[in-house]
Amino acid sequence: MQERLQKFIARSSAYSRRKAEELIQDGKVTVNGVISSKLGTTVDPDLDQVAVLGQVMQAPAEFTYCIVNKPVGYVCTRAKIRGEHSVYELVPRSEELLIAGRLDEDSEGLVLLTNDGALVQELTHPSFTHEKEYEVSTKRPFLDADFNQLKRGVRMKEGVGKADKVERVNSNTIRITLHQGWNRQIRRMMGTLKHEVKRLRRIRISKLELGDLELGKWREVGREIIAD
Repeated sequence: MQERLQKFIARSSAYSRRKAEELIQDGKVTVNGVISSKLGTTVDPDLDQVAVLGQVMQAPAEFTYCIVNKPVGYVCTRAKIRGEHSVYELVPRSEELLIAGRLDEDSEGLVLLTNDGALVQELTHPSFTHEKEYEVSTKRPFLDADFNQLKRGVRMKEGVGKADKVERVNSNTIRITLHQGWNRQIRRMMGTLKHEVKRLRRIRISKLELGDLELGKWREVGREIIAD
């Protein structure tokens, strides 16, 4: 079956589709040994050999999707740094999987590991507007003014950080939904409102919910429950 070259590269590697497009335009991609620099090129994965920077791309025979309830103190990286624990330690034979939606070391909750590069790009790039929902607890209560400000947006270096939806759980805990995914965005938004975060937990990415998965545990899921 024919598919666009950049899509095939994205689902066969750690490259995003945008990065794949850059590599194609820069002449870094070959199809059957011939440089292919046109974004409209299509390939048949069963018949054509695609190489990026000389490395032959091979799409996985089947995709794997694992959700993890990441504890505080674990990092979302394969890099092995002395004294650090990685989310990859929680899932056996997961070294070749990519992370869709990283969480910082001080945060916990839903992380998706998969070898479906195209899905990773879809879930993480802001242009696709997939929602992410978080539960946030702070040291002092949330005021009505805080809710209004989160909905209006707060000024950040990337632009205006804005919540799509904010719900109160109790006086010191809210659920906040947004589609933006800037680095440590929620913590920085809370800091602008003079709130110190005690606990930050992601509970949903698009249609995929953390549910009752225990902290530090994982389970395999099907693609149909992750995104439309």
